[in-house]
Formats: sequence, structure tokens, C-alpha cells
Amino acid sequence: MTEDFIMPPALERGDKIAIVGVGNGPTSDLFPEVYELGIKRLKEVFDLEPVEYPTATMDMEERTENPKQRAEELMEAFKDPEIKGIMAPIGGSGEELRILKYLDPEILRDNPTRFYGYSDNTSLNLYLWKHGIVSFQGPMIMTELAMQGEMHDYTVKHSEKVFFEDKIGEVEPSEQFTDETLDWNEPENLEKHREMEDNPGWEWYNTNGETVEGRIWGGCLDVVEINLQANKPLPEPELEGKILALETSEEMPDQHFVDRFMMSLGERDMLDKFSAIIVGRAKARHNTKEPSPEEREEFRETQKEVIKDRVDEYAPGTPIVFDFNFGHADPIVPLPIGGEIKIDTENKEIEFR
Repeated sequence: MTEDFIMPPALERGDKIAIVGVGNGPTSDLFPEVYELGIKRLKEVFDLEPVEYPTATMDMEERTENPKQRAEELMEAFKDPEIKGIMAPIGGSGEELRILKYLDPEILRDNPTRFYGYSDNTSLNLYLWKHGIVSFQGPMIMTELAMQGEMHDYTVKHSEKVFFEDKIGEVEPSEQFTDETLDWNEPENLEKHREMEDNPGWEWYNTNGETVEGRIWGGCLDVVEINLQANKPLPEPELEGKILALETSEEMPDQHFVDRFMMSLGERDMLDKFSAIIVGRAKARHNTKEPSPEEREEFRETQKEVIKDRVDEYAPGTPIVFDFNFGHADPIVPLPIGGEIKIDTENKEIEFR
């Protein structure tokens, strides 16, 4: 990995953006209305021209059986001078790391293109980080661009920045948030607004008045863990002074999973390398799991406590910002993985550089 990071060029309205199914999650084969709404909004809200590669609409089984094709389409999109950005339609089951061995990092680095995707796409975000290319944790076709009645203004505002500008700049917490998931099997849900809750803002821990700056590394905790399990070469020596970003998926991993993950980072001598940690608000419900508001809050608070405990053990004093707007709870700031961030713990301000 090189410290000479590349921020791929910004898009302009009217540009072509490739839709490549790098993950193996369900797309138009199972939920055509959701997929088509996301494509429509990419055109109408952002004035971008989607170019759908075969894997974007391929069924899940075929995509799962063809990791090499997914990698090849991704590289084709990087190489195509008419393609100015690449977006994942959705994440997947955790197996996206299977495509990485088929990628040629020289092709990607010689043709830097903005990639947008999170959840299982964290495997690709980390791979691009390894090779010095900034990518973004979202938005995606079937999540942020669909299934909200209409897109959240907060998400639109920050998505426009990662599409059309060189940096996001200063950010503030959203006024409201949601982690409700409406059943994709019911097309009428496309017209519904999900339940919103008032956002109390970010929670700051270990604030010592210092200002921390560094490049962001991380993403969906569930998928970072998969990469560690597979012993993928991670840039541990170069993590010194970086900012760790973590959030959990709709799988809603329990406190023991998160605790073991944080312990493993500590035992690998990784945790104390980071200058600060950003944690996204935990998604605490799914369409198959509907706990009460009190149970959801308990789930989130328990997750925070296990993270605090392991940081206190392995990296005492490291500043943490909880409930940041990225990941599986909406609305989002599409976090630039590999991008630079400034965290002012005295004034409790965050700026992307």
C-alpha cells in the first residue's frame, strides 16, 4: 500500500455511472420495483446516466457462482473512459472478498474511478484502500436511492458532495434517523415513509480537547471481521495514526460478536494504532426483527459499552464518536474510505478534508 492516495475525479451531472453487481445480494431478479426505483432516482435526482453491466441484474445464484465475472466487469468499468463512477446495486452475503483475487490493482490505480457501496462492499473498499484509492461507503441503488417514500434530504445533500465535489467538508448530525426496514416483498412499501426518530446527536467519548486528523480505514464491522478471518493482507503497519470507522449491519450482531471483534483487534496490536474511532449508529431492527423502542435503545447502548470497554483496555484515551450518520441506519454521509477527516474533540466538530 502506498501513502500516495488517489481521490478519483469528481463526476459531473450527465456523466455515465456503471452499475456493477460486485456483491451477490438480491437485485432486480427478486425485487424489480425496488431496483427500478433506485435507477430512476439516480437519473432524476442526480442527473446521472446509469450503465447497467450484466452482473447488476443477474440473479443471486449466478452472481455467487461467478466471482471472476464480477471482478472483470468492475475492471472494465474502471478502464472505460466514458464511465466516471461505479455504484453497487446492493451488498451481499459476505462473500464479496472472493472477487478480490481476480482484480488487477494496476488497472484500478491507473484508471481511478469513484466507487460507491457499503455493507459487503466493505471488502472492495478495503482492497481499494490497500492500493491507495479512495472509495465511498454508499449510496447504493436499492437502499439509499429506493425504499424511502422519497430520498432523505440529508442523504441527497451528502451524496451530491461525493458525486460532484472533491470533499464533503464540515458535517453535522441529521435531525432525525431511522433503522426501520420495510418489506421488499410488498411493492406498496415503496410509497411509504419509514418511521423517523429524533436524533440526539453524536455521542463523544474520551474527549480530551485535542484535534485529530487522519485517513479513514474500516467500514461494516461484520465484513471487516470476514477479511480478518480470511487473513487477507491488511495494511497493519500503515494504520498508525489512521481513523477507524465501524458500523454493524442488519444482521444485528450481538454484543458478544462485537466484543470478540474488538478484542481481536486489540490482540492483533491494531486497536492502539488508530488516533480516533468513528462508530455508526447500530441498526437495531429488521423486517424480521421488530424489537420495542426500549429494546432497540438497549441494543445500541450495549454495543457502545463493549466498544468502550475494549478501547479502554487496549487503546486507553482514544477518542470515539458514536452514532455517526453512516452505514445501515438512515440518513447517511457516504464515508470516504481512505479520505482524510479532522475530528475536533473540544468543539465537537467533524470535517472531511
